[in-house]
Amino acid sequence: MSRSSLIAAATKQMRMYSARPTARDTTGHPKVTIQTIKKLYAEQKPIAMMTAYDYPTAVACDRAGIDMVLVGDSLAMVALGHDDTAQITMDEMLHHSKAVARGSRSPFIVTDLPFGSYQSDERTAVENAIRMVKEGRAEAVKLEAGRRAASKIEAIVHGAGIPVVGHIGLTPQTAVALGGFR
Repeated sequence: MSRSSLIAAATKQMRMYSARPTARDTTGHPKVTIQTIKKLYAEQKPIAMMTAYDYPTAVACDRAGIDMVLVGDSLAMVALGHDDTAQITMDEMLHHSKAVARGSRSPFIVTDLPFGSYQSDERTAVENAIRMVKEGRAEAVKLEAGRRAASKIEAIVHGAGIPVVGHIGLTPQTAVALGGFR
């Protein structure tokens, strides 16, 4: 065996024991796009979606063939120890979205816009959605809103061309207004 082959083998062996897992080879699993999601939905095929807050979890989702990964603002409570999701900042969401994007080769990445990043006006909503795509490497943004945010969703989708995933029902960002999770 040549010296370069030995070094390559040793490096591969060391990498197996590394604290930082390597992303998997995705040649057999193509990149999931918005068109892939639309096609799966139209064909009534299951769409696998998982939440990830960090690089190792994103790598695991990627290796498992997950279609969509959500970088949820629930990381405020689950990973950062906050009392609710309203306390997480845009910069914290960007940090975690970037980490997940580095570990996700195939999944379609959706990242929550945190509380306060889209509620005030359309311009702020679009600017923060653009930041999440450019800096956070998200492919869509998620926001907790119904009809009251229709103009902001319209601005993000049609004004900036960014897909939006809506979240209705239990909306943790506004749990305080409801007196807790209801």
